[in-house]
Amino acid sequence: MAFTNAISTDRTPFKQNPWLITFLGIFLLDWSYTFVSTTDTANWLLENALVFIFLGVLIGTYKKYQLSDLSSLLIFIYLCLHIYGAQYTYAENPFGYWLMDTFATSRNHYDRIVHFSFGFLLAYPMREVFLTWLKYPKWVAWVLPIEITLSVSGFYELVEWGVADIFFQEQGVTYLGTQGDPWDAQKDIFLATSGAIFATSLVSVLKKVFKIY
Repeated sequence: MAFTNAISTDRTPFKQNPWLITFLGIFLLDWSYTFVSTTDTANWLLENALVFIFLGVLIGTYKKYQLSDLSSLLIFIYLCLHIYGAQYTYAENPFGYWLMDTFATSRNHYDRIVHFSFGFLLAYPMREVFLTWLKYPKWVAWVLPIEITLSVSGFYELVEWGVADIFFQEQGVTYLGTQGDPWDAQKDIFLATSGAIFATSLVSVLKKVFKIY
């Protein structure tokens, strides 16, 4: 059950990839649990709309385009963090409350963790896509994950505004989870972008030290 962290163009049938089977199996079980145990089904559906789309793209492109086990692991971790937030709503997340009690913070910071993780955990898979699928130059593959994280984060904040103020006003406050912070959107964008910068910098250092691709 070898774990591959190098970028490869090999095509491995799903049934012959034990790591991917494990990641998908655990995620589906966890995802199902968050649905049946959520305290707000409407919010769960809103929060997970992009997860359905994201999984659909990954499954639909698997035969032609495959990610390394490392990228699959990073995506798996991020999605687990997200669905855990959606289970309770981000502003009411139990782990965030534990952080509040432990570090005497003024708000539930679980949403901040997930926004940072968006950039930090997904920058490497994006880099892999640009290198192996699109055959972009290496320097472009370093820069684009940061730019895309910034763009997607800004776009997502616009989506949140649309959902909260136009389409689903009843779920608006719960979905936004601003907790009274007027600069919540800007901080979320900053954290996601910082996560991507940190991830690409870390991979660059590791690449030089351990000679990884």
